Amino acid sequence: ARYIGCYVDNTRRRTLRGVSFFDYKKMTVFRCQDNCAERGYLYAGLEFGAECYCGHKIQASNASESECNMACKGERSNTCGGVNRLSIYRLELAQESARRYGSAIFRGCFRQPDNISIALPVSQLMLNMSVDKCVDFCTEKEYPLSALAGTACRCGFPTTLFTLHEREDEQLCAQKCAGEEFESCGTAEYLLVYQTQVQDNRCMDRRFLPTRAKQLVALASFPGAGNTWARHLIELATGFYTGSYYFDGSLYNKGFKGERDHWRSGRTICIKTHESGQKEIESFDSAILLIRNPYKALMAEFNRKYGGHIGFAAHAHWKGKEWPEFVANYAPWWATHTLDWLRYGKKVLVVHFEDLKRDLFVQLQRMVGLLGIAACEDRLLCVEGQKDGNFKRSGLRKLEYDPYTPEMRKMISGYIKTVDTALKLRNLSGVPDDYYPR
Repeated sequence: ARYIGCYVDNTRRRTLRGVSFFDYKKMTVFRCQDNCAERGYLYAGLEFGAECYCGHKIQASNASESECNMACKGERSNTCGGVNRLSIYRLELAQESARRYGSAIFRGCFRQPDNISIALPVSQLMLNMSVDKCVDFCTEKEYPLSALAGTACRCGFPTTLFTLHEREDEQLCAQKCAGEEFESCGTAEYLLVYQTQVQDNRCMDRRFLPTRAKQLVALASFPGAGNTWARHLIELATGFYTGSYYFDGSLYNKGFKGERDHWRSGRTICIKTHESGQKEIESFDSAILLIRNPYKALMAEFNRKYGGHIGFAAHAHWKGKEWPEFVANYAPWWATHTLDWLRYGKKVLVVHFEDLKRDLFVQLQRMVGLLGIAACEDRLLCVEGQKDGNFKRSGLRKLEYDPYTPEMRKMISGYIKTVDTALKLRNLSGVPDDYYPR
């Protein structure tokens, strides 16, 4: 994040009008920035040493830097605004597509599609246009996409006619709204698109395979590498339930109905497994091997172990003996898991978790291809809009320090190099660059 200055705030008309939260004991700059970024906002502002405000626009004037003079309650070395004064940061979002506007998600600026009346079939002229008005109109009409085109509001679904894959520079859409001076409303040629709260039901139906599968396909990963999320994506993309080598009642209750079937039942499209022995691996005819940055995977699995699927480990667990013991035992397994699947697996498709997040459409197409299903593009486009599912941790309890010691990092770096070499020996792309030392 980049600090951009001290600004006036007004309790009756806030400068940053998104979500806000207060912590009069432990507020820090990082915590505020992280929460605003997690929710897709462009700006994070701190006030009165303990208050955090998020927003897409700064709707006030600058104040003198000397007026932002209150230390943060959780770190005395940093400034967190003042009395009716905000210290504001511009956030560099990893995914601009995660930006929100109220309940709608910002998808970007796009050139008007050729067959616009087919691509976005419902429209309304709005002389007093604003983002709220267009989003509300499309929500009422039960469409997941709301596209602002100057004074026209259009609604539709992501389809092959309008995929939302080729974003344009936002400046091309930066024409002010007639009904709200601080917002952009797009133009006749360039549409500003938001995703409404309406669920795209084109990919929500799921069932068991109609005939018993001839091949057993593993969805293999180290714990914490995003296996549950990948199952959610595969079920939406194919319309078939995934199975599991284990039985997890909480996953069954969340809608993974294949969880209760024996993994050899042949009724599911693929089977989740964290196993890494030769015998277990050779039980499968092919595999999707999901690999994630070990630093992230270890922390995710530690949170799951001590806090459940969407919970968090307590501070005492991170600071106690549990974390070092966990890293000592699990870090070597991160490497041997991948090495074993590369060595003993038949027909292994390697997918990096980070690539799946960054380029979901292409990676999901690869995965569905291995499963032997003809991927329907409209269904895959539907999945992009519903990609999070029920298993995304919120950013509210992210650690504010690096839990890895230099010794841990040195050990993990060695394992990363081993896995990278093993992948390249099989003519596969090595691990992504951001796996290397933090």
